[in-house]
Amino acid sequence: MAPQPLPLRDIHQPPAPPWWPPAPGWWWLAAAVLVLLGFAIWWWLRARRRRAAFVRLFDAGVAAAATPPGRVAAMSELLRRAARRHQPGAERLHGEAWLAFLDGNADAPEGRRPFSDGPGRALLDAGFRREVDDDVAAALLPLARRRYLELMGARG
Repeated sequence: MAPQPLPLRDIHQPPAPPWWPPAPGWWWLAAAVLVLLGFAIWWWLRARRRRAAFVRLFDAGVAAAATPPGRVAAMSELLRRAARRHQPGAERLHGEAWLAFLDGNADAPEGRRPFSDGPGRALLDAGFRREVDDDVAAALLPLARRRYLELMGARG
């Protein structure tokens, strides 16, 4: 008796694993990315609100003064408070040392020191004068606001 041939078939590969649901490691990675993204957004919003609060504080302090000498004096006071927060003892500087501190970079070239060489010089004596031109206070305002925000640690 002749043996019957066995019905042999080709080798079949198992089906490829499905892409859904992902493996647990991918779920952990997605959760970590979402947590980091949420933290970054929270940090950015917090910094933005903080900066806005510092701007409101500065603008309210300057707006409370009715005259240009008063506005310059208010800017000077706010800058000194911010300087004390940034570096204790800095609020006690006077004259050129105070302006150099406000410039921040002592190695800056001649035209790059807005407090020592520019409109910031008004902080030395404009707050004590009886009359100050509105243009002097207006030119000092954005410069003082920017430095105030830098000293308070508000970026951007």
